[in-house]
Amino acid sequence: MSTPAAPLAAQTATAGEFLTFTLGKEEYGVDILKVQEIRGYDAVTRLPDAPDYIKGVINLRGTIVPVIDMRVKFRLEAKVDALTVMIVLNVADRVVGMVVDSVSDVVQLTGEQIRSMPEVGTGIDRRFLTGIGALDERMLILLDIEGLMTSTEMGLVVDNATAQAA
Repeated sequence: MSTPAAPLAAQTATAGEFLTFTLGKEEYGVDILKVQEIRGYDAVTRLPDAPDYIKGVINLRGTIVPVIDMRVKFRLEAKVDALTVMIVLNVADRVVGMVVDSVSDVVQLTGEQIRSMPEVGTGIDRRFLTGIGALDERMLILLDIEGLMTSTEMGLVVDNATAQAA
């Protein structure tokens, strides 16, 4: 069973710095404090019976890190090119790699620049969208990356336990 979503007020992003990245034609942002490093995309070791968005695992300085392709998770075209990168995140005391099309920059957003999510259907559960960041002409979809990566539908809890047992 999944845990109930936090109240909407608790889900709204707060002012701070966000790492921006692209998935398809959209620009997203995650709390910079969750980012450990940004790496070029490397080959991964596939895991048997893993969902298609879990590309596999890498050995990052002795730590086995699951790698999630967010393009596949969001049902977008997932081609690897020179701009494809992996964002290594620290979420819930766990290291996770997230493959994205490209990384843009780090932006500072004030509370006035962050709007609540409109009530529209999206390809991702609204529990994991904390708001829309408006920065000049740019619109950033702000993700609750910790909530998303630790959710039961991502399946990382099982993968992490399997990796620890190995």
